[in-house]
Amino acid sequence: MNLNAVGIVYRKEFTEWVRDRRTLISTVLVPLFLFPLMMVGFSALAVVMVGKAEKETPKIMILGGEDSPQLIASIKKLDSLEIVPYAANWKDEISNKDIRAAVEIPKGFEKSLETGQSETVKIYFYDGEMKSSFGANRLEKFLKDYRDTVVKDRLAVKNLPASVLSPFAIKQENVAPPEKVSGATFGSFIGYTVIILCMTGAMYPAIDLTAGEKERGTMETILSSPISRMDLVLGKFLLVFSASLATAILSVISMGTSFAILGHTNLMNSSGGQTLALNLGLLSVVSVFVMALPLAFLFSAVLMTIALFAKSYKEAQSYLTPMTFVIVIPAVASIMPGVELTPKLALIPVLNTSLVCKEIISGTYHWNSIALIFASTCVYAGVALFLAFKTFQRESVLFRS
Repeated sequence: MNLNAVGIVYRKEFTEWVRDRRTLISTVLVPLFLFPLMMVGFSALAVVMVGKAEKETPKIMILGGEDSPQLIASIKKLDSLEIVPYAANWKDEISNKDIRAAVEIPKGFEKSLETGQSETVKIYFYDGEMKSSFGANRLEKFLKDYRDTVVKDRLAVKNLPASVLSPFAIKQENVAPPEKVSGATFGSFIGYTVIILCMTGAMYPAIDLTAGEKERGTMETILSSPISRMDLVLGKFLLVFSASLATAILSVISMGTSFAILGHTNLMNSSGGQTLALNLGLLSVVSVFVMALPLAFLFSAVLMTIALFAKSYKEAQSYLTPMTFVIVIPAVASIMPGVELTPKLALIPVLNTSLVCKEIISGTYHWNSIALIFASTCVYAGVALFLAFKTFQRESVLFRS
């Protein structure tokens, strides 16, 4: 291996890469500016939309209840609900979002309360539709308060205090620091994003340096130069690897900036009112970058090998598009609840890196797992690079017609 020859190939490819607007956009502009725009913009939009939905007075329909005038009167007095007349197609109206929910009062409800017989009040809504859920929740809260009032009246008749129903209180309290809570919330997303951008950052240079050379008719010229096939492959590979790493680095910087911006706003609050302060410290950033190194190495080698089989840029894109799904599936699996890092999962490429990034960002360092993941991914990357060397040795692939 001639390092000087490798450097010449690398500098030549780097110069062409910098001049290529398409690869610069995918490697620099997208990871650097996408996250602040996406996260801050979407977060602000979500806050506005949810606030607007909460302020809306949902339309509610009452089913039955003719023999329960007190309950019906109490519901109609609510300022937070708008009662609409009964219609036989009330299910269609909920599905079509003409009304948000419906409450069914069983026959003889108030008489059943007097006799102590238990009844079930049903609330119908559009599951998954935010405004319908808000309407159903307001109905449910009112009915729970109404139920509590009935129980208190029964206890008062028997001269019993209301505390009889709740002899002790139960309260959940978080003991984990805010950094760990935020890391557990956003860690999977960060690991997933770094992985996807590592692949997309390597994809376009890999296509351009293989199928692109064939399409431009420069592959034969490069192969006829006084440089060994190994030096040529290494030079091209290092350029693809650099593009992948650059994308990963810029994505981490961009995410850190995005979370810093969100941290100074009220957009990152948990359900308990606690601010989700995600601080990507130097150790976390370096650790995520180190774990992304062998994965970027693996992506670069695999993408170059596959793209080399294509005869044109467009054909290479059609070959590499399925690779996106192969990468996305294990990366998404790491975001699913209940999926945690285990010795077996530590051997699955992509999934292991995403899981360990989640642990690192939350401030947890399982050094044995980190070492196993780094070593196994390095092995996979080495095998992929070996296959890339072998593929470049095959004339039937290089000059495929």
